[in-house]
Amino acid sequence: MPSGGDPKALGQLLRSRRERLQPADVGLPPGSRRRTAGLRREEVALLASLSTTYYTFLEQGRPVRPSAQVLDALAAALRMSAAERRYLEVLAHGPDGAGATVPDEAPAEVLAPAVADLVQRLDPDPALVKGRRWDVLAANPAARELFTDWTAQPPGQRNLVRWMLLSSRAREVYLEWESEARAMLGRFRLAAARYPADPGFQDLISGLHRDSAQVRDWWPRHDVAAMGSGAKKLCHPRLGPVEYTHAVLQVADQPEQTLVSYALAQPAG
Repeated sequence: MPSGGDPKALGQLLRSRRERLQPADVGLPPGSRRRTAGLRREEVALLASLSTTYYTFLEQGRPVRPSAQVLDALAAALRMSAAERRYLEVLAHGPDGAGATVPDEAPAEVLAPAVADLVQRLDPDPALVKGRRWDVLAANPAARELFTDWTAQPPGQRNLVRWMLLSSRAREVYLEWESEARAMLGRFRLAAARYPADPGFQDLISGLHRDSAQVRDWWPRHDVAAMGSGAKKLCHPRLGPVEYTHAVLQVADQPEQTLVSYALAQPAG
C-alpha cells in the first residue's frame, strides 16, 4: 500500500490517549454527568485549537491529512511523549512524510563483516546486532550465554521480540520481565509502523498475536517507546542476579540495524 499513513490506527491512537487523561490532568474543570472515559472529544479539540468536527473526523479514521502544526497541537493536548509524537507522524503521513514512499517489502538485510567482527571483539561483554524487524543478525558468545543461542534456532525464529514474548527463558533472564517486555514491544511497534505493508512484519505481528496473550492485551493500547541506553536487571546463568548498563548504537551504513552492548554494573538489588 502507498505510504500515506494509516487513518484507522491514527484514530485508535488518539482515542486511546484521550481516554487516559482526566480533565484535571490538562487543567480543565471536572464537569458533571461525564459518561465517557477520560476527556471528551470537544475538550481535546479545545485544547488543540481545532473544531470538534475536524477532531472527530480524525478519531473516526477518516482520510484526513493533518498538518505538522495540527499534529504538534494534538501531541501537546494529549500529553504525548516524543516517541508518541513520532508515531503520530508516521500514522498521519506515512513512514517518511507526505509524498514519500517505502517499498511494500523491505529488502533482505546484510550485516557488514566489519560490524560482525566488532560484535565478536566486544566479548566478554555481551553484544548483539538486531535488524529492522528485530531479527538477531549477530551475537557474541557472552550474549548467547546471557540470553539464548539464537544460532541454534531456525532462521525464521531468530527474533528478539519473539524470544522476549514467547520464551520461558526470557522470563528467567529479565528480573523485571513485564515492564521490559512492554517496553520492547513499544519500541518494536514504532519500528514496524515504518513498514505497514511488509509481509515479514505482518507475519511476525500475526504470530505474536496468535501465540502471546500479552501481545493481544497490549497491542490495542498503541504504546510506543524510543530506543535508548540505560540499565537492566538480569539473571546471568553463572553470576546470578546482576545489573547491566547497555548502549544502543546505529550502524551508519544501515541505520535500521542497531548494535546493543552490555557492561556489568553491579549485583542486582
